[in-house]
Amino acid sequence: MTIFPLEAFLSPLAQNPWTYLVFGLIGFGFGFALEISGFGNSKKLAAQFYFKDLTVLKVMFTAIVVAMVLIFLSVGIGILDFNKIWVNPTYLGSGLLGGLIMGVGFIVGGFCPGTSLVAASTLKVDGIFFALGTLFGVWAFGETVDPVWEWWNTAGYFGRVTLMDVFHLPTGVVVVAVVLMALFMFWGGEQLEHIFGKRDLSKEPRLRKAAAALLFAGALGVLVLGTPSNAEKWALMSADKEAELAERAVQIHPGELLDSLANNQLRVIMLDVRPESDYNLFHIEGAQRVDLVDLEPLARELIAKSSSNTLYVLMSNDEAIATEAWKIMTAESVPNVYILEGGLNNWLSIFGVEEPQIQPTAVPVPPERLRYTFPAALGARYEASSPDAHHWAERLEYTPKIKMEIKRDKSGGGCG
Repeated sequence: MTIFPLEAFLSPLAQNPWTYLVFGLIGFGFGFALEISGFGNSKKLAAQFYFKDLTVLKVMFTAIVVAMVLIFLSVGIGILDFNKIWVNPTYLGSGLLGGLIMGVGFIVGGFCPGTSLVAASTLKVDGIFFALGTLFGVWAFGETVDPVWEWWNTAGYFGRVTLMDVFHLPTGVVVVAVVLMALFMFWGGEQLEHIFGKRDLSKEPRLRKAAAALLFAGALGVLVLGTPSNAEKWALMSADKEAELAERAVQIHPGELLDSLANNQLRVIMLDVRPESDYNLFHIEGAQRVDLVDLEPLARELIAKSSSNTLYVLMSNDEAIATEAWKIMTAESVPNVYILEGGLNNWLSIFGVEEPQIQPTAVPVPPERLRYTFPAALGARYEASSPDAHHWAERLEYTPKIKMEIKRDKSGGGCG
């Protein structure tokens, strides 16, 4: 039986009411910053499209690059796990279309959804009507999306993708490149303002150059620090996680795995980390073989494309290799990862008893070796590879250990 704890479904507000105050202060500060920056004025916002006032571009990119540098500096010194930070999944098709629609609306109306709320809060009539139009558009989309729902959710879907993934470059190199690009855009924006908006650049704050230098120094710091290795990540969390291993909290009985496979509310991914020869000899139906050396990049890919109902089960002949795999995946913050208790040897001791062609070895074997012999390397074509869950339902007793960690998506969004 798989347990979904009630608290997993509760919002942070329900669990910690004081966060209302924190979110309120953040929202007030954000809105105040937008208003004093002039983002409640549709004329100022629209002026960027005529290259007369690039404040929006400079403010938004400043926020992006400052947040980026601070995030990866925190990652580099080991106080933040980037894998646990929400990254918008990439939907290329719907993203391009949605961006085009929003861009046209921004030019025509002079607001984006966030800035329209800032304008509406100061009782600007155009901001109020734009905000109402946004709400109407959300409603209209919800009422008409059914015919294109599949395309909207699958066209160009790449999951969680970062620039590091796209260009196969180290994090520090990407951070430095993005900061340099942003600084060039800031300089270029000022030149466009001078040409099209007749702006006197001599009146620009001199501190902006010091801020640019500080930002670039932070980017260089990310380049020097790099990102923690898998071993370093594990070292930071090993005290708590080793306790889970010692308490047998993550080693699940073969019966619980079988029940999970039969649960249509779960998506079970089984990763078999044994040698290829053992895998070819016998493996559980649906299990994917993977080498330990390939597990770290695979873990990042799994995070990018996993869903909240995905359960990962690692298995080897006994538990030693699977435990090492569990440490790698746990260090990469892959959620809902468990180990098959006793490995394939334990699985066969239960589900292989009714298959006479599978026999225990005549002599003891070393750890992490199969303790059963097979007439041929049939892989998943043995009956023990896919036992009938209904047949075994009342014949197995075990203590359920699976507690799914529900991965929440971002609850809201929009631009500033």
